[in-house]
Amino acid sequence: MTPRRQRDDLATIYAVSDATGWMVESVAFAALVQFRNPRTTIERFGQVRTVAQVRAVVEQAAQRGSVLILYTLVSDALRRAMLAAAQHHGVEALDVLGPVLERIMVRLRKKPMRRPGAFKHLVRAHPREIEAVEFAVRHDDGRLPEGLGAAEMVLVGVSRTMKTPTTLYLAYRGWLVANVPIHPELQPPDALLALPPDRVFCLLMAPARLQELRASRATAMNIPLEPYASLEHIRRELLHTEQLSLDHGWRQIDVSGKSVEEVAREIVLLCEKGGRGPKAAGASRGGGHASVLAKTGRRW
Repeated sequence: MTPRRQRDDLATIYAVSDATGWMVESVAFAALVQFRNPRTTIERFGQVRTVAQVRAVVEQAAQRGSVLILYTLVSDALRRAMLAAAQHHGVEALDVLGPVLERIMVRLRKKPMRRPGAFKHLVRAHPREIEAVEFAVRHDDGRLPEGLGAAEMVLVGVSRTMKTPTTLYLAYRGWLVANVPIHPELQPPDALLALPPDRVFCLLMAPARLQELRASRATAMNIPLEPYASLEHIRRELLHTEQLSLDHGWRQIDVSGKSVEEVAREIVLLCEKGGRGPKAAGASRGGGHASVLAKTGRRW
């Protein structure tokens, strides 16, 4: 069958799973936050566990047009059915889980259980981390500023100062983190300015290093170097951000030459010195909490 002609702009992503679909939906969200104003919606299809259901989803996508299917199906038969149906209808489909399962199987020399819904047990075991990652995705790059009051940390800074990777690193370790970009031409959201100063961390970077990062990004994305990667423009942005942080009492973190882990550790130590930790369920009932950075070696 001749593939359907698709529009240049992707309109819809189908997140298809044999379980809840939360994981594949989160993957789609994590990818979309890297794009400015993506004209894209995500529709989740959970509990897809028969060949007939797979075919029905693909047929719907084909009729709708301009759809990308992302799927996590542990059954070999369902993955084959998805691939065949997608090829037949000319729909683009990407297997998110299959290649990972295969490579891990080779490395461990073990066969996976291929049990649909196994991820829900992980969610039950680590509800805090799941909640934190979802929060980070929803509040990345200044989105949903009305929800900033629920954040334990808010990272601010100009473009390419490691806000998003640091946010996600902390979120995977149980912190509710949001980040907000700072632009000299734009007024920061009122919700940000209303936060207690000790919750806001201003990420700063040496102008020369920031210029390197922006020039590399501009080249990769085929966008003009000026003014985005102009050293003079960068210095003005950093000066404005630094002054804003001083005016509002935000703590400053110099991220120049540091890894995401180092930046996150510095932020966590500042929080713990102030007596603050993740609002875990146990902590709210009076229980203590260990440093979240100790969780990096967790084995499942």
